[in-house]
Amino acid sequence: MIEWGRRAAVSVRALTHTTEQVAHSRGVAPFLPRLFVDRFTHLGGIPDDEFRGQLSRCRSFEDDLWAPYWTKFADEHLERADAALTRLGAPTSARLIDARDDSTLAELGAALAPAASILADRGTVAHPLSTARFIAEHPEASDAAVAIDGVIKALVYDFVAAWPGWTPQRLRAYRRSTRLSESLLLALAPTMGYVVEVVDIDLPGTSDRVHGILALPRESTLIPTVLVTNGLEGTVAETLLPLLAQRDAGLGTFVMEMPGTYSYEDPMTAASEDVYSAVIDFLAADERIDADRIGMMGFSFGGYWSTRMAASDSRLRAAVANGPLTHRSFGALNSIGMPEVMVSTLIKTLGATGIADLAHKTSKLSLRHRYRDIEIPLLVINGAQDTLASTRDSLELAVDAPNAQLVLYADDDHCAMGNAERWSALSTRFLREHLLGPSHDH
Repeated sequence: MIEWGRRAAVSVRALTHTTEQVAHSRGVAPFLPRLFVDRFTHLGGIPDDEFRGQLSRCRSFEDDLWAPYWTKFADEHLERADAALTRLGAPTSARLIDARDDSTLAELGAALAPAASILADRGTVAHPLSTARFIAEHPEASDAAVAIDGVIKALVYDFVAAWPGWTPQRLRAYRRSTRLSESLLLALAPTMGYVVEVVDIDLPGTSDRVHGILALPRESTLIPTVLVTNGLEGTVAETLLPLLAQRDAGLGTFVMEMPGTYSYEDPMTAASEDVYSAVIDFLAADERIDADRIGMMGFSFGGYWSTRMAASDSRLRAAVANGPLTHRSFGALNSIGMPEVMVSTLIKTLGATGIADLAHKTSKLSLRHRYRDIEIPLLVINGAQDTLASTRDSLELAVDAPNAQLVLYADDDHCAMGNAERWSALSTRFLREHLLGPSHDH
């Protein structure tokens, strides 16, 4: 009852557009998803108490206040990184952001290679002390370690500044975060044993494109590959950085953001299925990739798309849906407690005219009638106490899809973030089992 009361109060503020007024006095924390802190501390290896302290002092969602507040912390970490890069004689962040080229990346990669494991092995929950421990064991690589850690924390704080997207300063922070993450990945790819490519896929009939990253094991052929997509306000870096720890699994990865989010012009609709089909076309046409062994993995709203594509695209051989929204999550009851800033982002993502139109558009996305069409192996993951989506979506999907497995983590929330290390390893084993066997004939 206490939780429902809190969620109802958040909804009242959203409907009356008084969230900002209360945030000025109480701070923004009461109006954020419960998983907000874990999401960014896990990605950046940021101490929990440090981030919560910063969050407690934030008093506005307004673009001119929210974005600069968090960008300030990104700037501090970039200064720390740049000092270390200067001592190494390596390109500083300004060059990575403004004038990235192959020679700059090669220079950066050579300088940072001794500490590449700080990026490559961080996993789904980066420990706040991992860099200090690395430096204690490898003092000769301390500058490289400090530089990598500083860039990672800077791009994560820029990601916080960009959350949940669309306003001018948020988009500016998103672009810097994206630029920093791509530079770091491209520079250290050879050390990690990867071929990393930043990819733009044009979408016929639109002015839009898919901007993503393809990561393939070096010197491999006919590589089974997984298309990975995140949710409403996630980024490529948020998804790909944790997956690097699974790089020895023998799988290629293509990571993209969900249509209608940061890097797109057009809103997301049911027709966005064509966007994912175009990406599968792209992967299937790459001679390095085994077109008969393509899988898909989606998180949150991205879990909706991995479910939908599993039902509609026969080229997929296995799929993982983590925290999927598929039917009940689109109902009015489940929207209680959604913060105003998230409601406005969802309206923008779906191209809705307001809350009533948003309800109409989401109702048309229901996949309940498609569950039985999913014939491929499907792994459904979630927390048993999901506060952002309906856990019943995960249950009903796993029951009705003919070849599905369900893993619910007790006392965990949306996408089971408290068990991220467990489900990350489980997902990799599942995809390896179904994609690394003999090629399938159509």
